[in-house]
Amino acid sequence: MSDFFQNGTVTTFHNLTDRPVESLEEELIKFSETRNMGLILPSLFSELEMPALKNIVEELKKVPYLSEIVIGLDRADKEQFEFAKKYFSELPQEHRIIWNDGPRVTAIMDRLKEEGLAPTEPGKGTNVWGCYGYVLASKRAKVVALHDCDIVTYSRDLLARLIYPVAHPNFNFTFAKGYYARHADGKLNGRVARLMVTPILRALETVLGPDELLAYLDSFRYPLAGEFAMNVHALQDMRIPADWGLEIGILAEMRRNYSNRRICQVDIADVYDHKHQDLSQEDHTKGLSRMSQDIAKSLFRKLSTRGHVFSRGTLRSIRSVYLRTALDQLESYSFDAQMNGLTVDIHAEEQAIELFAQNIFEAGEVFLENPNERPFLPNWNRVTSAYPHILAELFEAVELDNME
Repeated sequence: MSDFFQNGTVTTFHNLTDRPVESLEEELIKFSETRNMGLILPSLFSELEMPALKNIVEELKKVPYLSEIVIGLDRADKEQFEFAKKYFSELPQEHRIIWNDGPRVTAIMDRLKEEGLAPTEPGKGTNVWGCYGYVLASKRAKVVALHDCDIVTYSRDLLARLIYPVAHPNFNFTFAKGYYARHADGKLNGRVARLMVTPILRALETVLGPDELLAYLDSFRYPLAGEFAMNVHALQDMRIPADWGLEIGILAEMRRNYSNRRICQVDIADVYDHKHQDLSQEDHTKGLSRMSQDIAKSLFRKLSTRGHVFSRGTLRSIRSVYLRTALDQLESYSFDAQMNGLTVDIHAEEQAIELFAQNIFEAGEVFLENPNERPFLPNWNRVTSAYPHILAELFEAVELDNME
């Protein structure tokens, strides 16, 4: 049960009354008569072998208002794709699996790669980008939600609350971002959001000066949440990163394309837990260490497009201010956790902050050394401009894969 306070520059939808999911779904069924709704599930094949996704499928079987479910499947061979088709066949809704490693989809993407119009590396951003293309091609949905496939505490009211603000015909929202408290097993989680994202946003504002983008990003209670919903037309001109900067990149793109009055955040879960990444202190190409670098690079790129100039001196200042800000906030989180009967390992958290500070500086150096880097995936407007029939080809490839 959360408060009703409206903070920051975007509207916040709270969970004030624990409204029954059946009541929400009754309204969503009425909305679906004029605004078809879809769901995107970006998934690794390995997630089909975990209990979290099995529970998600069981919950989705009860959802009465979806017109389409699109599963983006990564790292699957032919046998695994056939297993996935059987696995998701229980879903009563119209659903398709995009076999990203299959020969048909690969052939289309290889052709686009030759022209610099498709991602060159696999990853969640690449998976989501392909799903966007298919949703545009299928034309089955006007509103689409997306959430991860590793949510251990999933229940269908998460989806209902997430999609409601965008699906409601009398609301004016184009985009809704989910948020929730991160704690489980007596511990406070969400280290990257708590110890890296919020402190770096405030450090950047201290060093660079006030910026509307920074104030906007700092308005989100959980900016790294992988759950959001949007009008399908917003997919056409969205440029997103292919790496761990996906969530920050999407938020920044929505801010670039729409007024803050068209963007909201919504409390979607009292309890939320999912697969946890290792900090990966020894290997900065993996885990939370890699994630922190990608997020920092995404922020530097976005701010540079707004006219901010970076130098190594600037990066040193950002690192120093970040470190002090993060340590101050750690104390607040520690006190909050203790009052709620949760534990925080101060030593481990300070180690994480020190690692993030190092990664912020290294990410900045990479940014400075690669001024011609193309960090964002082409939006689908550009792709279809170059290849007018590409969405039809993608749609046909996915249909053939699913029919065989």
